[in-house]
Parts: sequence; structure tokens; C-alpha cells
Amino acid sequence: MSKETIKALPWFGLGKLIPFLKPYKKYVIIMICCGLMESVVDIVLPLFQKYALDHFVTGGTMDTVLGFVSLYVGVLLTMGICGFISTYCTSFVELYTAMDMRQAAFSHLQTLSFSYFNQNSVGYIHARIMSDTSRIGSLLSWSMMDGVWHLSYLIGAIAVMLSIHWKLALVVLILVPITAYLVSVFQRKLVGYHRRIREINSRITGNFNEGIVGAKTIKTLVVEDKIAADFKKDTGDMKRTTVRQAHIRGLFFSTTTFASSLALALVLWQGGLITREGVMLIGTLSMFMSYAQGMMEPIRWVVDAFSSLITAQVNIERLSGLLETESDVADRPEVIAKYGDTFHPKKENWEELSGDIEFKDVSFRYPDGEEYILEHFDLLIPKGSNVAIVGETGAGKSTLVNLVCRFFEPTDGVVLIDGRDARERSQLWLHSHIGYVLQSPHLFSGSVRDNLRYGKPDATDEEIWTALRRVSAEGVVERMEKGLDSEVGEGGDLLSTGEKQLLSFARAILADPRILVLDEATASIDTLTEAKIQYAIGEVIAGRTSLMIAHRLSTVRHADMILVVEDGKIIERGTHTELLKLKGKYYTLYNRQFEEESIDRIIR
Repeated sequence: MSKETIKALPWFGLGKLIPFLKPYKKYVIIMICCGLMESVVDIVLPLFQKYALDHFVTGGTMDTVLGFVSLYVGVLLTMGICGFISTYCTSFVELYTAMDMRQAAFSHLQTLSFSYFNQNSVGYIHARIMSDTSRIGSLLSWSMMDGVWHLSYLIGAIAVMLSIHWKLALVVLILVPITAYLVSVFQRKLVGYHRRIREINSRITGNFNEGIVGAKTIKTLVVEDKIAADFKKDTGDMKRTTVRQAHIRGLFFSTTTFASSLALALVLWQGGLITREGVMLIGTLSMFMSYAQGMMEPIRWVVDAFSSLITAQVNIERLSGLLETESDVADRPEVIAKYGDTFHPKKENWEELSGDIEFKDVSFRYPDGEEYILEHFDLLIPKGSNVAIVGETGAGKSTLVNLVCRFFEPTDGVVLIDGRDARERSQLWLHSHIGYVLQSPHLFSGSVRDNLRYGKPDATDEEIWTALRRVSAEGVVERMEKGLDSEVGEGGDLLSTGEKQLLSFARAILADPRILVLDEATASIDTLTEAKIQYAIGEVIAGRTSLMIAHRLSTVRHADMILVVEDGKIIERGTHTELLKLKGKYYTLYNRQFEEESIDRIIR
């Protein structure tokens, strides 16, 4: 599901968040109770003020002062204790709900097929897991807490004022709808500026990232001035928009302050008249003044809350859209029941894999595509065979591999693994028997040992060194200061591309897969290094079914079968000798590459 197809959710999507709150309902209940208690205390405090003025100042008696002070101190202590407990519970709910949402989103990502990642950018997915979950966590905690306090205070204060002097209460309440309208006008403008600032900030972040990641390209193209000018333009837009927002915000707070002062003036005017007539005591007037000032903040919050909910709805919809996205490649319920799922495998039911692969009347098109890549395609790959897939860049060489690895499902027909439909057994079972070496090698942050053990978690150091020697990579590790304990850096940045490729090759071999996929695995390795590992590759693929996507045709001459791909279609198949005799596409590719390599040797 792409971000454009996410459905709108009712009630701002809040119903989608209940499962994340349920584990912490005890903390939520305590948080709400403490919030109510705090609002009750805030409502009661002006009553203390009223009593003190009417009895101790106007009445001139101090008979009950000790009881008054004791009760007042007790109320303040209660407010302090409730404030501490509510802050703890609110922080707990915020952190843990956000953590659970991140874990749920990240775990769900592991179950999605390649098509989801093809349709959604890394930045979009990253924002769902980090920014959206943080925003929603704050909504479920602090926003809820603020809502409990503000709404209960507003309702309580109005109820007290109406019960004591309803006419003067109406004078105060006249300003409520006017203030709410003014706040809503300013809030709409502030939300608009906020969205604009976020857009510019995203652009600045993107440019900043490109300026660092692409530093080498920028310098070789001598475009530092253009990059700096673009960055200056974006930061200038950010400054101007932020200043405009600050002006609106200043006017907004000035207006609400004026409304609060106006409410206070009306209370003083009308209350003063009533007090002069002897109908109301000075303490009651003071109490109304406190409520008149205190009500402005809850009114402002209520209007702001609706704007925040509208903004947060986008966060909720996007996160829910991710969690509700169904994978294009999913195991059937009966398969999961027998073999387990990604996170709960039932390895005791897993069969051994021999390595026979068969395409049976397979037709395929990508989920977001309209044209068929394969149509009524048949191919038998006996176990232990070495099949090479060649073709020009963009010809569609990875399609067959993606179907064998079950990264995509056939649109029609079946892919058989050991004579059975691949869908009859779990994806995890299949993937555990496949070793995959990518053209662009990726290493995880950590040590060499940690990276190689991704192929076999319980591998001993002896097994690791054996795998390294089989691909001629032991020299890479021996040259490193701490050997297997040496850090490889983020993404393996402390190593050259060729060194990373050799280590990723050793990682795949360590897993001892029955099916080995080499996706242009030698493309990033220099000629000398390639020569060193060719013999190792021959040993490694022996007895295994191997699929080799190759750009250098010199690496596939000894393959049992070569498939030539053009425009997503297999146009030729056969051995190296058979295809040269055809004098077709393979013949043209081979001779062209042979000529280019000959010219390179002459130049060198």
C-alpha cells in the first residue's frame, strides 16, 4: 500500500491506538485520576481565596485560621503528590507506547515483500517508524493528560461560578465563544505555517544528507557553489517562514492575553457594582477574577487540541497504513501452522532441501507493472547445476532469481522447489537454505566476527576462518588491527568495496546454503581479486544449485546453462559453446566485451 492509498480513519483514528494502550491501562487510569485531582485542586484554590478574604479580612476574625492553613497545606501537598505521580505515569505511557509502536512497525516491515520497499522511499518508512510514533506517543500521554485537566477545570470552574452567582458567571461566559473563534483563526494560520516549515525542513535535511553522502561527487563535478547556493536558499526560506510564524504566534498570545484581561475587567466592573450594592462579598469577586483569568488557557487548549488532532490524524493514518499493509508474498495459514512464521519458526518440521528448481508455465509481472516479464515460461534446473543469467544493464536479469527466492510470487504458474510448489512451505524455510551475495555488498555495524555470524549464529572462529580462506578473504581480516574483532564501520565503510564483497561472500558460504545466488558478485572486485576467488567460487558451488547473475561473461563460460535476457524476456539459452555457435545476442555481447577488455589491456 502506498502513502496515497491510505484510507481515512474515523474519530481521528484514535480507535486504532487502543491496542497499544491496553498493556498500560493501569498507568492510564492513574494518570487520568491524578489529572482530575489536580484540576479539582485548581478549582478549589480560588474558594480558599474567597474564604480567606470574606472571613479573615472582611470579617475580621481569625478563629478558624489554624484549620484553614492546615487544610490549605494539605490540598497543596495533595496537588504536589498528584503532579509527581501523573508526570511519572504520563512519561511511562509516552515512552512505552511509542516503543511498542516502533517495534510493531519494524517487525511488520520484516514480513513485507520487496514491492513495498520499491513503492515507498527509505525516508518515508523511517518517518513512519520514528517521527510518527513519537508524535502519537505524545498524543496518547501528554495530550490526554492536558485534555483531562483543561476540560475538567473548564467544566468545574463554570459550574462553581454558576452556582455562586449565575449573572456574573454569564458576563464571563460571554467571552468564551468570542475567544474560541479568535483562537481558531490564529490556530489555522499557525498550522499552515507549521506544515510549511516541516516541508522546508525536510528539504534542508535531504540537501544536507546529499551534501555529506555525495561529497566526493560534488567535488569531482566542482559544484560546491551550486550546492551551497541551494542550501542557502532553503535555509533562507526557513528563516522567513519561521519569522512570519513567530509574528502570528506573538499576535496570537497577545490576543488571548487581551481576552483574559478583558474578562478580568468585565468581572471587576460588574462585580464591583454588585459588591458596592452589598449583594456580593469581596472574596466572591476575587474568586470570579481568578476563574476569569484561569479559563482562558483551557479555551485556548481546546481549540489547539482540535488542530493538533487533525495534524496527528495524518501520523495515525500513516502508521496504521503501514501496520495494515499486507505483503504481496505471504504464507498460507496451513503453512504457518506447520512451519511457523518469521518470528516463531517450527524448525522441527522443516525438511531438508536438495536444490531442484523448476519453472512450470510461469507468467509474471511486477505488482506495480502492466507488462508481463515472463509468459508461459518453463525451465528445469537440476540440483547441483550452475545456471548463469546474462544480459545488458536493465534487461531484467534479477526476475528469475526473485521468483526462485520467493521475493515475488508468480502471477500464473508455479515455481517448484524439490518438486513441490514453493508456496507449500514457508518463506523462512526457503530463505534459510539460500545464500545470496549482492552486487552492492552490505555489512552491518559491528565486528567482522559479528557480520560473518549472520550466516551462522553459532559458528566457531575456526569455521569462520575456513569460510574466509575458501573465498581468499583471510588476508583482508589478517591486515586488520584486531582481526575478527575489528570494527567494519557503518555499512562497512571502513573497508573497500572489494573487501566488503569478499566478506559478504564468506558470510554466505558460512551458512552452507543448498542454493547459492551470486548477483554480479564479482562486479565490484578488481581483476586480480576476481582471479583469486574464481577457483574458490568453483569449489563453493560444487554440489549446490547456483544462480549467477553476471556482467563479466568471462565468469560464466563454464556454467551448465546460460540464460540470455533482453527486455525482461529470455531470448536464448544453452551452454557457452552452444550460444557462440548461434551467433545471436550472447555472441554479440561476448565479442563486444572481449574487444573492450582487449583495448583496456593495451591501454594499461
